[in-house]
Amino acid sequence: MTQPSIPHVDIESLEHFDQVVAAGATAMAGWRVQSVDLTGRTAELLGLSPMGALFLGCLLEEKADRWVRDGGGLVFPAIPELPFDSYRGTLYDADELYAGLDHGYESTPDARIYAWSRQHDERGDTSRTLAAALHDHAIADALHELPSSGAWVGVMGGHGMARGSTTYRSAVLLGRRLARAGLTVVTGGGPGAMEAANLGSSLSAYDDAAVDRAVSALAAVPSFRPSIAAWAAAGLDVRREFPGNGGVSIPTWFYGHEPPNVFATSIAKYFSNAQREDVLLSQARGGILYLPGAAGTVQEVFQAVTPNYYGDAATQIPLILVGITHWTVTLPVWPLLQSLAADRAMASSIRLVDTIEEAADLVS
Repeated sequence: MTQPSIPHVDIESLEHFDQVVAAGATAMAGWRVQSVDLTGRTAELLGLSPMGALFLGCLLEEKADRWVRDGGGLVFPAIPELPFDSYRGTLYDADELYAGLDHGYESTPDARIYAWSRQHDERGDTSRTLAAALHDHAIADALHELPSSGAWVGVMGGHGMARGSTTYRSAVLLGRRLARAGLTVVTGGGPGAMEAANLGSSLSAYDDAAVDRAVSALAAVPSFRPSIAAWAAAGLDVRREFPGNGGVSIPTWFYGHEPPNVFATSIAKYFSNAQREDVLLSQARGGILYLPGAAGTVQEVFQAVTPNYYGDAATQIPLILVGITHWTVTLPVWPLLQSLAADRAMASSIRLVDTIEEAADLVS
């Protein structure tokens, strides 16, 4: 006999909890409550049947905690002494990751979390591994819930592309054009080509003169080396002057030397690079554009190629390499892709073009 399904309810704020209770709820079956301080709601909790409820990292008074556990609910307590919330219900944004930047990058949550992750790698502590895994699960869930108005198009490329360069400005115009076409720009979240694409998306409502002013301002700090703080501060200044929707970025603390760019509106930052790469490439169903890059970009090319190689015509995702010399001479990826694609459905999904404008024509 098939059991009836229980409606699933995500509660990620005290306001939402109060709304659900005020609507007449009597039971918490199917509730998943994440990182909510409920110490002032013990009376309300005692009036609700806890069977089938899940509390992740919530603050509960002892009486409420015992009521939930004894009544068939599950309580996963917050993990102490972490510089992050393992059960967070939302994605990051630049203001959160760079809070405290005035006191130096080392004072920011982004830097402190990276330092924690390096300590975790060295110690091999199981509790730390669990904390990171729970965090990445929460980020994946928040990313899945992110509303999107258009197909996601990935823009991949190296972090070495300097602000103010001709290639940087071209990548900004690419991001702007994709966003203007109703597409959601998604990047790996770092500096260089990734930053430029997210910046371009955020400038979709602005004219060329605004693009020139933004790029010119950023050119004063062309790289995150030697100072991440100066690089991030310059970006935050431009973002305040030209607010807009910068799309999505999916960076990782695995590459701690690459700070996250500030222009993505939603930042899904992971500890696990493998999970991050898989999510990043699987989300970009509208196609992936590869600007010149090095090992990380090459990895992303072949990770995306594999499902195309084994897939049929209906499952292909457009994969567009930009820069003929780069992808045939500097890093001869294109000849290998052609060999793999021979006599397969994948042949129709891979393209090599020489300019960003040509690449944009293929997806927008």
